[in-house]
Amino acid sequence: MYQDLRSFYWWPGMKKDVATYVGKCITCSKVKAEHQKPSGLLEQPEIPQWKSEQIAMDFITKLPRTSGGHDLFWVIIDRLTKTAHFLPIIETYKMEKLARLYVDEIVVRHGVPLSIISDHDSRFTSRFWQSLKQSLGTSVNLSTAYHPPTDGQSERTIQTLENMLRTCILDFGGSWDTHLPLIEFFYNNSYHNIIGCAPFEALYGRKCRSPICWTEVGDNRITGPELIQETTDKIAQVQQRLQATRIRQKSYADKRRKPLEFDVGDRVMLKVSPWKGVVCFGAKGKLAPRYVGPFEITQRIGPVAYRLKLPYELSGVDDLFHVSNLKRCLADESLIIPLEEIQVD
Repeated sequence: MYQDLRSFYWWPGMKKDVATYVGKCITCSKVKAEHQKPSGLLEQPEIPQWKSEQIAMDFITKLPRTSGGHDLFWVIIDRLTKTAHFLPIIETYKMEKLARLYVDEIVVRHGVPLSIISDHDSRFTSRFWQSLKQSLGTSVNLSTAYHPPTDGQSERTIQTLENMLRTCILDFGGSWDTHLPLIEFFYNNSYHNIIGCAPFEALYGRKCRSPICWTEVGDNRITGPELIQETTDKIAQVQQRLQATRIRQKSYADKRRKPLEFDVGDRVMLKVSPWKGVVCFGAKGKLAPRYVGPFEITQRIGPVAYRLKLPYELSGVDDLFHVSNLKRCLADESLIIPLEEIQVD
């Protein structure tokens, strides 16, 4: 537009005024792709102070049904030691059954965690599950919708686990649930660079007794006080390595991001999710708009998450979004002129 106008008109600050005017076009805001850095600096959960205090969980779904009836499994990870548990379950399990499994497999072994990070799966947001967590004194922190990096610990573990399952199926055959206990053992006894040891060693303060290291464990008999001190030192070492990794990850990620903040009451455009299997807010196909809206911000949740006032048509969509899925709406609706009101002399 600027190139067309400059041949006939000119005024001070003309280019800036034209860019501002075009930026207020609501249609342009919906269809134009952004070629800038993603919004929102990296925000990381705090490092847990002790083992099993903070855990993350997720479900791996749409797996082939096994002879035992299992068609998905539950992944539960200790955020400090990286110890993981893989529990095969059935899609039709009631919440009471999942709660009993959680108590039997997690609470009995490790105690009640202080907090849990999970996604917006209907199992985690159900009233029964929330009341169970409240009765146990556990806070539940749900990740922002359509932003998988929020629960990066679970996502990374799931990726590794799926690769292990594929390998076992290719080499040994059979149902995937029969390989799950061995995969859990292998995962928890494999060296993790981020903590500088295996999850089992971080959890118990010593290496697991297995065919490849039973001589070492058998020869080095550790007394009670020495074991306690070694476990405490191991946790301190894990925390130091986690802190160093956090600093490195944030420095690397923030170089490719830009800070962006909104205030309550601001109007924003919402990015239509490009991920497969995710509702695209009613828009389909290549010619669908890249953004929908505008919507009003009703609440700020932390540094990089916002709650939006969505219309009734989007009542099935969670209203909490990461800032990377939002962009400021500069459109002025008072400047929009209906086509039927335009008269050409």
